[in-house]
Amino acid sequence: MAPSANASPAVQNSSIPAHVGIIMDGNGRWAKSRGLPRTDGHKEGLKVAKRIVKAAEDQGVRFLSLYTWSTENWKRAAEEVGFLMGLLRTHLAAELDFYRENGVRIVHSGDLGGLPPDIASEIRSVASDTAGYSGITVNLAINYGGRDEVVRAVAAMQKDGVAASAAELRARLDQPAIPDPDLIIRTGGERRLSNFLLWQAAYAELYFSDTLWPDWTAAHLAEALADYAVRERRFGGTP
Repeated sequence: MAPSANASPAVQNSSIPAHVGIIMDGNGRWAKSRGLPRTDGHKEGLKVAKRIVKAAEDQGVRFLSLYTWSTENWKRAAEEVGFLMGLLRTHLAAELDFYRENGVRIVHSGDLGGLPPDIASEIRSVASDTAGYSGITVNLAINYGGRDEVVRAVAAMQKDGVAASAAELRARLDQPAIPDPDLIIRTGGERRLSNFLLWQAAYAELYFSDTLWPDWTAAHLAEALADYAVRERRFGGTP
């Protein structure tokens, strides 16, 4: 566990963060520690993600961003990449009942053009099917990198012929309607952002957990939220 920075002034007096981002780390190490293939860790991590979505909604979190697949993850072994792409193919549509029962709205951050066409199509379809749901919004960061998002936003500003400004750039981020994250959690013991929501995380509180992602439970999330609740957020000012 640990502390650090902060985010969205609109919710700075709330003890419950409106938007939580999670870097779900530790699947491979979890599997290795049990003598299992890394793919088993990813399967378990997927189950945990579903559990944490429900727990976050129960706790009053309105937006949850899950770092699912980064622009750097393509460097992994071909077998693992293929397995994870297959997991995305089967998982997205298979969870429609879960989304419906819990009112979960799915949105996406990342470069869809860099994904296999069938997966990109599935993401668009799930986002469309859940667009009217009014429960928690889950932002799946798939083929996502914070630097890449900013570069794409700058390119969009140039194409639109607008003067550079923070407001114009933000309007061209992948999910401009979602408030900046109030809290970013990283599991698995590492203590870095790894290119996750770099623009949006300027004032996010940071929380680091040594527990590997497949071992995470609703109690771990509650502990992170309790830690957040006692922090004083100043956004560069004074209390």
